Amino acid sequence: MSKIGLQFFSVWKDAEKDFLGTFQKVAGLGYEGIQFAGFYNTPAKKVKRLLDEHEMAAAGAHVGIHQLLQPGLENIFDYHQTIGNNLIICPAIPKEMRETADDYKRTAELLNKIGEACKKAGFIFGYHNHDFEFEKFGDRTGHELLFGNTEPDLVKMELDCYWARFAEYDPIEIIRKYRDRVVSLHIKDMKIVNGKKAGTEVGKGIFDYASIIKAANEYGVVWFTVEQEEFEGDPYESLAENVDTLKHLLAEAAIK
Repeated sequence: MSKIGLQFFSVWKDAEKDFLGTFQKVAGLGYEGIQFAGFYNTPAKKVKRLLDEHEMAAAGAHVGIHQLLQPGLENIFDYHQTIGNNLIICPAIPKEMRETADDYKRTAELLNKIGEACKKAGFIFGYHNHDFEFEKFGDRTGHELLFGNTEPDLVKMELDCYWARFAEYDPIEIIRKYRDRVVSLHIKDMKIVNGKKAGTEVGKGIFDYASIIKAANEYGVVWFTVEQEEFEGDPYESLAENVDTLKHLLAEAAIK
């Protein structure tokens, strides 16, 4: 069943100052889950208590690749088990791990190892794209090299629809290509301002999210996760607007 999450990076400036207060603020907006981007030294039991109090789920968490490659992965697993999160996502890879096709292949091997450790511990592991993965190396993009050289049962995909479109790739084609490897979507809309692409609220830009949701539903994508970083007004009003629009689109998709 489809659920709507919020990537906490959307409010990172507030979260950095007051993680718990910011959580309380977004909890009333109507999202079913929070996707975390750091915990700001908050004990796992306190995070779990907040989720339970507001009847929200953990919609995954972004964990940096260097953290995932360090010893002590068991401590990360313990934390996420405590908060009830089963989806660990690598949010990006640094430049030195993606400068050539061979770099991407080596990075894919590392992602396989992380994915294997996650799977053994009972977690789903995924990778989240930006636009740089769509740079071409010969006839293949970095994105294709990563997912073509990782095992489908070890490395899933969190498809950031905005960044794929930013790089001139169609999110629907990617969903149809990778099918049930896609476990989560990152969602914001795109507007063109003075010839430049910028983020905006769902329904106010050029995306056809009704068609994207239809394709995602065909392959059982669970989390539709809003991540918006550019705001013209009050960020919380924008985030409330996003969830309301997504609820409407998901309801329409269910009827059809």
